[in-house]
Parts: sequence; C-alpha cells; structure tokens
Amino acid sequence: MPSHSKKSVLFAGQCYYNAWYLSRELRKLGWRADVLNWDQNENDQMYYHGEDFRFFCRGKADKIRHLKFYLKSLFKYDIFHFSNTRGMHFGAGLAEIFKNFLPEHWYIKLLKRFRKKIVYSNNGCMDGVSQSSFRKWGPEPVCDICRWRDVPEVCSDKRNLAWGKFRNAMADYQITLGGNRADYNDDPRVHEVPQFYCLDHNFWRTDLPVPPEYRLPYPEDTVKIYHAVGNFALRTTAGENKNIKCTHIYLPLIERLKSEGHKIELIFFTDVPNKTLRYYQAQADIFVDMLTYGWFGANVREGMMLGKPCVCFLRPEWLESMRQEIPDYVAELPVVSATPQTIYYVLKDLIEHPDKRKEIGEKSRAFAVKWHSAEAGAKKFDKIYSELLKEK
Repeated sequence: MPSHSKKSVLFAGQCYYNAWYLSRELRKLGWRADVLNWDQNENDQMYYHGEDFRFFCRGKADKIRHLKFYLKSLFKYDIFHFSNTRGMHFGAGLAEIFKNFLPEHWYIKLLKRFRKKIVYSNNGCMDGVSQSSFRKWGPEPVCDICRWRDVPEVCSDKRNLAWGKFRNAMADYQITLGGNRADYNDDPRVHEVPQFYCLDHNFWRTDLPVPPEYRLPYPEDTVKIYHAVGNFALRTTAGENKNIKCTHIYLPLIERLKSEGHKIELIFFTDVPNKTLRYYQAQADIFVDMLTYGWFGANVREGMMLGKPCVCFLRPEWLESMRQEIPDYVAELPVVSATPQTIYYVLKDLIEHPDKRKEIGEKSRAFAVKWHSAEAGAKKFDKIYSELLKEK
C-alpha cells in the first residue's frame, strides 16, 4: 500500500482532455490526481483542456526543474499513468538529462525500481502493432489510404514493434478500446476500458447554447453533416484529399446526394480549438467518420455525447473480441456502421428519416453518459488503481 495516506496518480502526458476530466473526478473520490503536460508542440495545445503542471524546455534551468519535479514525484505518487505511442516519458528535457551517462528510458526503469505502478493508454494503429499486421485487417486495409504508409520514421514494423516491446515490459496495466489484439496488444495486461476515453457530459451537453459568432449560415431544414480531420494537411495525401478519415469518399458523396435533390451541407473542420469546435458540432445533424479503419475516436465520442447519430465502420472481428471483456458496451453501442460500399445508402437513409436520427441521437447521448462520462471513468479507475496498489 502507499507510504502516504492519500492514494495518488500522476497522468504524465496529455491524451486529449481524457486525463484532465478523469483526474478531476478522481479527486472527488479522495485521490491525489494530477496532470503533467510535457508536450512542447504548441499546435497540440488546442486539444487539451487543462493541466496541473506544464513543462517547457527552454534551456538548462528548465531541465533542472524537470529533474526536481521527477525526483519529488517518486515520493508523491503511487501510480504513473502514461498515454500515446512512444509517450511513456516525462518530456524532452528529462530525456536529455544524463543521456550520455545513463541508459535510454532510465527514468521509467527507475519507477519500476521504486515499485511504482505504471498504467498505459493505447492510442491507435501504430501502438504496439506492426504495419504488416494491421494491414491484414479487412476488408479494405486502412494502410492503403494512410499518409504514413511509406514513411518508416513514422510507421514501420520495426518502429512499431520496438515500442510495443518496451511498453509491455514497463506497464503493469494497459488500456485500449476497439478490439485490435495483434502483436503486443495480444497480452493479458491489455484491457478494454472505454471509461478512460472520457468527456465532461456538461461541457458537451445536448442543449449547448451557441454564441452568435459560431452559428452556421444554413437554413434550419438543411441537414448538416459533420466531418473533421485534425492536422488535415499533415495527414492527407496532397492533391487527393485521401486520408484515413475518408475525406476523399465524403466530398464526392455529398455532391452526389446534393445533385439528387437532398438539402444537405458538409460542415468540415480542421485545426479548430477543441473548446470552440463543440459549437459547430452542436449544430450538426449527422457525424461521419472513418470507413475502413474499423473503430472510432474522439470525434464520434463527442458526437455521441452531444446526442448525434454517428457513422463509421465497426470491424466485426474487433466487436467480437471486445464482447469477451465488455459485452454490454458492444450490445449497447449505437454507432451506425458503414463501409465505402454502403455509406451512400446509410447516409441517404439518415438524411431522409429525421425521426431515426432523433432516436439514434437519444441512444447516443445515454450511451456516452453511461460509458464515456468522467464520472463513469472515475468509478472505474478508482477500482483499477486500488487493485493495482493492493499488489504492492
């Protein structure tokens, strides 16, 4: 058990806003729960909603501050929760300290020596799974439309598996969602835990008032179809609009539906600060997302929390895998599955049937509150973390 009276966790690194809202609710249950933002990329800050500590790396003095923070954390926290591919660290500053004298990742290995519990949250296709393995998921390999397919310094078998090996050697408990159990994700310490990927259900509420400056210029009877891609230019093949979000499919599809007389508009967004984006999302009637990847991410979770019908491809094999651990989640999931071959019919049906959109939207909100609210996350992780501390 912890040497101090209060159970404690440090979320080292951001995972959108998930750790922020989870940590706030854990505090209500008696935990010391803090968030460290070590991300030096200013462009990423638009996705975060808060932090307790932030690392800058402007010179030697900052690096010394990072070291002091880390050393104090060894005596302050019982659990260290990391997220994202190759994100099991405390930022560039600490990584550079003693790099010529100590082995790589010495600060993570020292956590193990201090018998700290390490938790890790998975974030997608490059996280412990080789490109060769991931592209075997059918019916259409998402790797074929991915900007990073032939960029080995971003994604390759060697790079992805090296990370997976290290990650699995360090983590006591791993979190994923989506059923992708290949390579290093096929491990008994990897668990389907949807509650980590949580939101504030009041921040994304169904009656969200939209300030005048964010109101869309379309008549009330226009069906607005929401599609968003973060870092669009970076993640998209130049000149083709081709990316794993399937923008290259949705753009001509919307034009086809318009030509058939449907009163619709595609509302497309990229690189809009997350706290602002919700105002545009709230005005949408349908959310559309990836059609070959096999699962969904933050856009769809936000859409469900706002009470919107959401469309993306749900890979049957992954759903079956998830049923073994979270059968109720799979049974209740209201996301409408579609493929490149069926999306026209799925979208046309939703456009033509507002009552169906309303029904799915109500189910989406109830599902999101049950499985993806910060309150649900805190209850789940209070149990997970407490069980891990018993092992000490």
